[in-house]
Amino acid sequence: MICESLRLQEAVEAVRPHRDICPNTGFLQQLRSLDKSLERERRRRRGVPGQETDTPSLAELRQMIWSDRKPTAPFNLVWPSLYIGDESVARDKPTLSRLGITHIVNAAAGRHRINTGEHFYSDMEVTYFGVEAADHPEFNLAPYFRPSAEFIDGALNKTGKVFVHCAMGVSRSGALVLSYLMICQTLSLVEAIIAVRLSRDIGPNSGFLEQLRQLDVTLNAPHST
Repeated sequence: MICESLRLQEAVEAVRPHRDICPNTGFLQQLRSLDKSLERERRRRRGVPGQETDTPSLAELRQMIWSDRKPTAPFNLVWPSLYIGDESVARDKPTLSRLGITHIVNAAAGRHRINTGEHFYSDMEVTYFGVEAADHPEFNLAPYFRPSAEFIDGALNKTGKVFVHCAMGVSRSGALVLSYLMICQTLSLVEAIIAVRLSRDIGPNSGFLEQLRQLDVTLNAPHST
């Protein structure tokens, strides 16, 4: 659906001649929502007007994020050539090389957090981008949304592979990937959450969620003339 631009029904029809698959009802609902979001994105790119939905409240977003939680793996592919993971993978150079990672976003950079930086990857062909963010609801992550989104977008446009991480690969890194999908892939916040949660349970803290919510409102606001 994402990479081959198929509708959900088309994707099912493509797979079933080779294997009978049966996603559970929760997964099917998430796939239906992804199908709608991708179609809305295609409409935007074609300039076809569509009905816009209001940005959900913070309480609704928290319910969406924290319902049906599952354990997180060290890393997951959440969008074509875009990974989210934890500190252990960020320090595991053989795994990064095996994945073909060319760009790294450290959402927990800094001397008292995950102090890797360009020097840590000097023996690898990796481009590094650090964000010194604290995983605290009062930390203002919003100023980093667009710079990190542009870094990720530039890497992917050059056929690179991007690994975005924080300590656990849940809050800070999740928020930055959501902002990338909203800014560069024109997904709404809800659409971005659904797209990522198909592969990984992320959980930006309430402060980051509110900042993402404000970004969603701004991106969906009519352009001033």
